[in-house]
Amino acid sequence: MSQKGHKRRLRTSHKVLVVMSALVLGGGGVVFASQGAFAGQDGRAPVTATIDCPDVGDKLNNVPEQARGEVDKNLAQLDTQVANAYAQLASGRAKGDALLAGLKQQRTGTISAISNELGKAGARQQGLEGLSGCKMTKTAAADPKDDPAAAAQGAAAQNGGAQQAKGGPARSDFVAIGSIRPNVNTPANRSGASKGTFSVNCGRNENGHFNPDNVIVAPGVSNGAHHMHDYVGNLTTDAFSTNNSLAASGTTCTNGDQSSYYWPVLRLRDGRAEKDAKAPGGGQDLNVGTILKPKQVTIEFKGSPNSKVEAMPRFMRIITGDAKALTNGNGNANASWSCTGFENRQLKDKYPVCPQGSDVVRTFKFQSCWDGKNIDSANHRTHVDFAKKDGSCKQGFKAIPQLVQRIVYSVPPGSRFAVDSFPEQLHKPATDHGDFINVMSDGLMGRAVRCINDGRVCR
Repeated sequence: MSQKGHKRRLRTSHKVLVVMSALVLGGGGVVFASQGAFAGQDGRAPVTATIDCPDVGDKLNNVPEQARGEVDKNLAQLDTQVANAYAQLASGRAKGDALLAGLKQQRTGTISAISNELGKAGARQQGLEGLSGCKMTKTAAADPKDDPAAAAQGAAAQNGGAQQAKGGPARSDFVAIGSIRPNVNTPANRSGASKGTFSVNCGRNENGHFNPDNVIVAPGVSNGAHHMHDYVGNLTTDAFSTNNSLAASGTTCTNGDQSSYYWPVLRLRDGRAEKDAKAPGGGQDLNVGTILKPKQVTIEFKGSPNSKVEAMPRFMRIITGDAKALTNGNGNANASWSCTGFENRQLKDKYPVCPQGSDVVRTFKFQSCWDGKNIDSANHRTHVDFAKKDGSCKQGFKAIPQLVQRIVYSVPPGSRFAVDSFPEQLHKPATDHGDFINVMSDGLMGRAVRCINDGRVCR
């Protein structure tokens, strides 16, 4: 891999008490426990906790260009502080009140630095100081009986090992796809619709381009994502990429598209050590197990059911989904999970259990409306938007080609799997997300727009 980077049954006369972990809330030494939660008894998973902090980056509405570098570095530092605090919590090295107090102190200093940078640029934002406090949140945890990776990590923790994760995914994070009713609704095409498609073949990351960076959210910061990303397209994308370096790079795409397409890796929770088992973004950030190589990756740009589309500007950045959806809520969650043969049933907050002969599918449908001015925004969201239910864009926004990424995996029957995540996000399916930097030449983007607007199918 290249990088640029235990449970005991306590018998009593009336009930079963299962203690999953000694995660302490407050200073009183209270452990989370669940009656009748032994695996297979009532289907409930053991209970643990995670750390829930306000997402400062999502609250920013104006970051001038001259302040963006320092602001982004400090936002990345906030992520590192939460990741480190969760690692202490998961290992039992710290108690709740003391842990939260220390974390708040760290975050207060970092948020103050962000406010100062914004102030120097004449864009000081009110209310940021109130975002420093964090809390413990109960959540279903992984059951070691069902998750070999969690069991292996628990053993490592007892032996003083480095990988001491206690969380995610839980049994309740999985659902049989056949139990889900069809739920996909597609807007009807209207007069003037752009019905074409433009496909790009960029392979399946056969060259092994992985790193735990995120140049969109944390430029210039190694391991800014705290989870491993899978890349296709642009060959050199990492935390230190610039527009110029991206434009000078080679690509895995057969039509010369130099765009960067990336997403968190999917892993089998099989307890096996990957090459990144001791590395940032991997084992150091509690992402463990065998990385699954995609069976198929489809990259397609589609039109609007209401209008023609306009060209995306070169170097536009778009993120779809929310890597912090467990703590932020599912408002921005957007990745969909399904199975081949069942793709009229899409899941956002559950992993699918596919029948034999069916493969796991992740789909990312990116925002298809643009403000017409900006290639990025302070929170990496407000310069683009999703179309309304009828497929139209809100006032002031223009339709652009909609990027749809479909990634297929062959998962052994009965296997547990999970997407890489920030440690405190517990590998929840709703935290899945996709990232895109448009580095198509103007000519290639123009060809894509003409194809889509003319109603043709182009490859």
